[in-house]
Formats: sequence, C-alpha cells, structure tokens
Amino acid sequence: MSAFFSYRYNKFLIVGAVLTVLYIVVFLAPSQPKEDSFTNLSTESHQVNTAGAVLDSDDTTEPLYPESKPVVAPAKPLEQTADSSFAEDKPEKASKPDTGAASAVAKPKAAPSKAAAPLHDSKEEAKAAKGSSKSSSCTADEEYVIMIDAGSTGSRIHVYSFDTCVSPPKLLKEEFKMLNPGLSSFDTDAVGAAASLDELLDLAVATVPKAKQGCTPVALKATAGLRLLGEEKSRAILAEVRSHLENDYPFPVVEGDGISIMDGSDEGVYAWITTNYLLGNIGAKEKRPTAAVFDLGGGSTQIVFEPLDGQSMIEGEHKYEVSFGGSDFTLYQYSHLGFGLMQGRRKVNSLVVEAALKDSKYNLTPASGSDATADVSIPHPCLPPGTTAEDVKVELADKTTYVVNFVSMAKNENDDMAKTASVQCRSLAETILNKELECESKSCSFNGIYQPSLRHQFSQSSDMFIFSYFYDRLKPIGMPLSFTLDEMKDLTKLVCSGSSAWNQYLTQPESIKELTDEPLWCLDLSFMTALLHTGYDIPLDRELRTAKKISDNELGWCLGASLPLLDKNSGWTCKVTKD
Repeated sequence: MSAFFSYRYNKFLIVGAVLTVLYIVVFLAPSQPKEDSFTNLSTESHQVNTAGAVLDSDDTTEPLYPESKPVVAPAKPLEQTADSSFAEDKPEKASKPDTGAASAVAKPKAAPSKAAAPLHDSKEEAKAAKGSSKSSSCTADEEYVIMIDAGSTGSRIHVYSFDTCVSPPKLLKEEFKMLNPGLSSFDTDAVGAAASLDELLDLAVATVPKAKQGCTPVALKATAGLRLLGEEKSRAILAEVRSHLENDYPFPVVEGDGISIMDGSDEGVYAWITTNYLLGNIGAKEKRPTAAVFDLGGGSTQIVFEPLDGQSMIEGEHKYEVSFGGSDFTLYQYSHLGFGLMQGRRKVNSLVVEAALKDSKYNLTPASGSDATADVSIPHPCLPPGTTAEDVKVELADKTTYVVNFVSMAKNENDDMAKTASVQCRSLAETILNKELECESKSCSFNGIYQPSLRHQFSQSSDMFIFSYFYDRLKPIGMPLSFTLDEMKDLTKLVCSGSSAWNQYLTQPESIKELTDEPLWCLDLSFMTALLHTGYDIPLDRELRTAKKISDNELGWCLGASLPLLDKNSGWTCKVTKD
C-alpha cells in the first residue's frame, strides 16, 4: 500500500473512531436531570433568581443584528413583521436551544449590595449547565404563570406557558390582553377596581387547561398609578383584588408581595432583562454589549443601562448588580415617578392653567363634580393650528381640578403664531423637567437626579430601545422601528404644524386620523422629545429603536418578573378545589 493510501486509510479510521465516540456521548448518554432553577421571589431580601426563558425550538430567534450571536440555534435573519415586532422565518429543523443558565438579580439597599449569588458556583459551571436536555424522568408538559400589570392607564394580563423539563425553562407561548381604565382610576371604589380585572382573568381561565389551573400561580404588580394614588386608597384596592382572586378564581395567589405595588427599580431592571434576553445579548456563552432601555408609562419613566465603567458610578440606590447566566452586570437604573406621559401632559397643562389664573380675562373656577364640563377656553401652545381639545380635566399641584377647553394659539398654519407656539410648547415640556435643580454630581439627568452620561459612559455601538408609550405614540403615525432622535424631533415639529403639513408629508390616512382625533399628540411628542434629549441627554444624532414585541413576546417587565414563580417555593402552593 502506498504511503498516500496508507495515510488516507489511517485518517478514515481515526475519523470513524471520533464519530463513534460522539454518537455514544450525544445519543446514548443519559440526559442531565432537571435543575431547580429558581429561588424565592421576595421583596424582603430584595433578591430574585430567575432563569432566562428560551423560545420553543420551533420558534427560535436570532438577535436583531448580525454581529450579535444568537441565544438559540442559528436561524434565518430577523425580519420586521406587520405588527411591528421582530420575528423570523422558522427553520425547517431547529436544533435544541443552547441558552444561558439561571440568573440572579440583587437590589441594593441604602448602600449598594453585592450581586446576588448566581445559581451556579462559577461561570464555568453556569456555562456547562446551559441547554441541558430534557430529563428522562420529567413528565411535566407545560407549566403556566399569570402576571397582571396594573398600570396607571390600564391593566394588562400576560399568560405565559413554559416547558420546565429543561433548564432553563423554555418560553413556549404568551397570551396577552389589555383594557382601560387602570385600577387607580377607581379611587375609593376598591370593589369596582377588583371587578375590572374579570375580563382579563376570563382570558386566563380560557387559556390555562382546567387540570393545571390549581397549580398556576397568579400575581399582580401595580406601578406608578397606585403609587401616586396614596397609601390608604392603594392598600384598600390591593386587598380587595387579593380577596377577589382568592375567592372567585381557581389560581393560587402568590403570598406576600404577590399582590403589591412594585418598586420602580425592579420594574426597570426586569424590563432590561426581558429586552436583552429576547435580543440575545444576555444568557449567551460569552458576554456581549447590552441595550439600554427607556420605558415610558403613564405615571413614570424608567431608564436602565450598563455604563462602560460601572464600578466608577457614585454609590446609591441607582446602582444595581445583576448576575445572569454566568455573567455579571453593573447597571444604572432609575425610575422617575411623576414623569410618565400622562403626568407629563398634566404638568404642562397645569402650567397653562396657572398662567390663565393670573390673567383677569379668564374667569376660571374649580370643577364642581366629576361630570363637570368646560365653560372657559384657554389658548395652548401645544395644540396644532386650528384644533381644540374639549373638556380637559387639569389637576394642579394643590389637587384643585379645573375643566377647560384648550384652543390653539394659531388659527391656521400661515399664522405667525404657529412657529412661536411650537417653540413655546417645547419650552413648557423642558420646564417641567426641572433641569435647574441642584444635583450631587456634574453628570445628571433631570429633576436633580444623578445619571452617568449616555454620551460618554454608554457604548455608541450599543442599542437604545424605547417602548411602551414611546412606541404607542410613534408607530401609529408612521415612524419606522429605527430612527435618530433628530428625526423624532422633526416628526414632532411636523405634528405640531397642523393638517396641511400632515396631508403633505404623512402618506397613511390612518396617521392623519390619529392626529385629528388626538389634538394633544403635539404635546405628547414634545414632552417625549424633551425627555429623551434634554432630560436623559441623548444626542440628536443617536439612533433609537422601538418595538412592541420581540419574537411575538411583549416587551416590558412582566416576563422577567414571572420566571421566579415557576419555582414551587416562590410563595404559593397548589390550590385544591372541589368539583
């Protein structure tokens, strides 16, 4: 046999031996047993261990951008879908996902605490545990978690189903529904507030199989709306909600803080975890750049991002240590209570009413009841030319309420007041941010709050995601999912210019109808632009991204807050019901 053929023969023997060993290891070796991936959800310890949810292998996803490696098995590139989420074409055969293992989230107390201990003792162990296969002894098919987001303007229910025979669990499906108004709108009517959730809970009853309802935990987390309502009223509403859920529905209610007002810092960090996990930025084998998230609710706004030099941050409640999938993150987070969109709108309107109260030509009297109507019209710089906002309720800082009609300062687009009004509107939006307040550091955002500079302490190549009301105001009037802040500023100017500009530049009839029906959108966009640029100090040339969903999963804090509830020791026990 020649040397060449001898070499090839030996090479084939070696290759064959290697393949045989791989076959034995992969297909014949016993599966790893399922790990207990969670610890208790507790506001007392301010420590939560979660596991990154994994999409089902038939619905695998890649990160939004090619340079970011996927959390799960490689698939085709992401495409924008009609519902403005990020999705992908399903591969013919998707391999089992290889994802990050469990995570831990630690909330600092007065002084920042160390990161909560990860589930695994070392990063190497965490990496080794990723993507563990289904246990041969596991007989569970799907497990469910119900999370209710009680926001300031409405309530939303998320019904998640997971495959818990793998570690970490795979997120299989999400059912979502929302309704208005929010719990806080019921004020002293606690019974009515609790009953308002029935339509949402009907979805949960219809979604979760009857055999599993007794072991499907439900939790409700209220955000800014109830925070602003006051302790006595909010406590009464939450107590009635708990009683209604425990007595009238088959789901076990999470004890302790299962029905509670969520801390703003937890709200932001959970949203950061959800967003970056779904993008594939965390939970992977290697650490990679993460996206900043900006959430705009009705009553508050949250910012969470990973500064380039997190260890140099000033110590305080804004510093949040996170360990996820074997990687450690030092985050800046802050929840600005009172600076959500509806609160921003209220504050701007208050400035206009307060100015009118000082003018003797406006005979303003406080509203006499909840059904009061306006008998006074006041010029408002944030209304497009020729528009009117009727019967607007405006609550001042002293809780006095007025009902007024707001009219535009300019009669038409050619009126000289049109340009002046737009400038005045932006000035009002910036005024309520209180940029002049004293701050403990040279690096501050607004209202006297310290914030590392997004210009210098955040990677220019990393994404900035804005969602919730940001998305709800921008998408209906034709804004793409990616744009610069300067383009958002131009859109604001167009919206404030009036119907002639709308007809000239907006191509979708639906967009024009939205603006016609919502005369205060000029105010909303002016506030949003001021918040991002003047408040958070985002450069005008910085690219922003917005979305409602990623891979058909809602963005926000709910997914991150739901994962710990898969653990049977997280404050709930199966509910035994009689047929």
